[in-house]
Amino acid sequence: MVRHIVWWTLKEEVDGVSAQENAEKMKEMLEALMGRIEGLQHIEVGYKILTDDPKVDVILCSEHDDAEALAHYATHPEHLACVEFVKTVVSSRQAIDYEI
Repeated sequence: MVRHIVWWTLKEEVDGVSAQENAEKMKEMLEALMGRIEGLQHIEVGYKILTDDPKVDVILCSEHDDAEALAHYATHPEHLACVEFVKTVVSSRQAIDYEI
């Protein structure tokens, strides 16, 4: 099993839409991938971050069968549609993957 964790800092506003609204949309879009991508065992997205250091607006934690399943997720068309939106609203991204 592989755990994939990603955290983002969002732009304050994009096309009149606030960071809060974009965080909510990211959560909805990404969590909707559950059950739609083979090898994706679990996904959760949070945006009610309790600390300010480091500055994080949205965090994703997903679990995949193995590294191959994570690679499949990363290139899946439905995930790529999410990535397309996310890239428009984020100012920075960090990620880490590890076996569990």
